[in-house]
Amino acid sequence: MILSSQELLSRMGDDIAIDPFDPTRLNANSYNLALHHELLVYEEVVLDAASPNRYRRIEIPAEGLTLQPGVLYLGRTVEHTETRNLVPVLHARSSLGRLGLFLNPGGSLGQSGYCGTWTLEMHCIQPVRIYPGMQVCQISYHQLLGTCQPCESDKYQNSTDIQPSLMHRELGFDDRDTQLELQLNFDDAIQAAR
Repeated sequence: MILSSQELLSRMGDDIAIDPFDPTRLNANSYNLALHHELLVYEEVVLDAASPNRYRRIEIPAEGLTLQPGVLYLGRTVEHTETRNLVPVLHARSSLGRLGLFLNPGGSLGQSGYCGTWTLEMHCIQPVRIYPGMQVCQISYHQLLGTCQPCESDKYQNSTDIQPSLMHRELGFDDRDTQLELQLNFDDAIQAAR
């Protein structure tokens, strides 16, 4: 069962926390979440599931940023959420799908007890312009039957930033002391060369 907006509101501060919260973003059975002003883009030619992959940050300016086909962009929600005794699920907004922008095509089934911002996987089929703060996805809450252990994994729990894939940890690579972010600024170098 999916919680209605009225049920979602009644559980705010108890089983559900959304910060910041704006009641005008409530839908019949979900709440719209907004896009933060930064993206991550991988800098590897081949992404390797068994090791960390270098990436760089891109700022989304107020006037927008045009995403390009064939590139995986990682973003995050502005909102920090916390869920207890329910299962949070993210859904892309159909308005973006109709523009050829796809979010989290693998789905975003959260775990009961998850706390943090949500990383968004984005790709497009033709160039599309996005803006910081735009409402890009919806969170809904499903009733949890039976008992379960709350989310205790440190892999993505308590996230406050965009999280690149950490699958390599499952495959035995420990990167906790490794700097992954690529510090080169290719955009400035290209502008300077012109």
